[in-house]
Amino acid sequence: MTTVLLDALVPIFVGLLLGYFAGRRGVMDNVNVRNLIVLVMNFAIPCALFATIIRTSREDLEQQFPTALMIALVFAVLYAASYFWARLSLKMSVSDASVLALTIGFPNSAAIALPLFATSYGPASIVTAALSIAVGAITISPITVALLEADKQSQGTGISIRNVLHSFVRALARPVVWAPALALVCAYFGVHLPNYASRTLMTLGSAATGSALILTGLVVSAQRFRFDKSVLWTTIAILLIQPAFALGMTLLFHMSRTHVRDITIISAIPGGFFGLVFGKSLDATPEAASSGLIASYGLGWLTLALWMVLMGKYF
Repeated sequence: MTTVLLDALVPIFVGLLLGYFAGRRGVMDNVNVRNLIVLVMNFAIPCALFATIIRTSREDLEQQFPTALMIALVFAVLYAASYFWARLSLKMSVSDASVLALTIGFPNSAAIALPLFATSYGPASIVTAALSIAVGAITISPITVALLEADKQSQGTGISIRNVLHSFVRALARPVVWAPALALVCAYFGVHLPNYASRTLMTLGSAATGSALILTGLVVSAQRFRFDKSVLWTTIAILLIQPAFALGMTLLFHMSRTHVRDITIISAIPGGFFGLVFGKSLDATPEAASSGLIASYGLGWLTLALWMVLMGKYF
């Protein structure tokens, strides 16, 4: 088990540290990261998701449907709880609260789940990992973008449902949102791409894991670390509350052992960079989110390994 954990986790955290130290030492610009964000969010991840999902058969998708619903439930509940906690308890603005909620509610599946599952649980589990990215990208990510844009347009006077809905529709035009959704539709109806198209998507998508890891480390390196009560609870929510909630819900609904393991491990992955990336372009980078993200990676290598050991022993 130790060898499996080392093989799965060491390459991931080395990639994160490489991006972090490159940003801290000035090897890469960790402030003006727009081009790298475009590479990762508009090209690499959408291509990787599309190439992975479209190869899934209709039967496998139907079998994965309960898994996708459970992942959506876990993400949505943690997102909503984090948002209202930030608004009511931390007195954050709509923009800052949405960034914090996405940081907590959407694990870094894009950078960690795909390589982790491929190494630890085999090629078949990659579909679940890809679905977790697709679910987060299609649901709570566009909600965050909509809240950010609506809050900016309101100039602090209060957002309206109409503005949020208008911004949500515009958010659906982002490649990281529509690409996995289109792939799911194509896979369900048995649409097959020509071999050259599939190979093109796989080639472009092959940059997703490495570039997402570097981007995550780079984004984190630009943030100031401040530890307080809000950061503590953010870290606990990311590393302990979300996977514990996922474990409880999967057991409550009597899901298979494999689904219990996969959903719990996905939920145990440290916080995602989508929130800070979306917020960065609209001047919303709350310290609770950035410092919580840093803390989750500082402790995540240990807690993720412990969750994997627990799942391996009992599931």
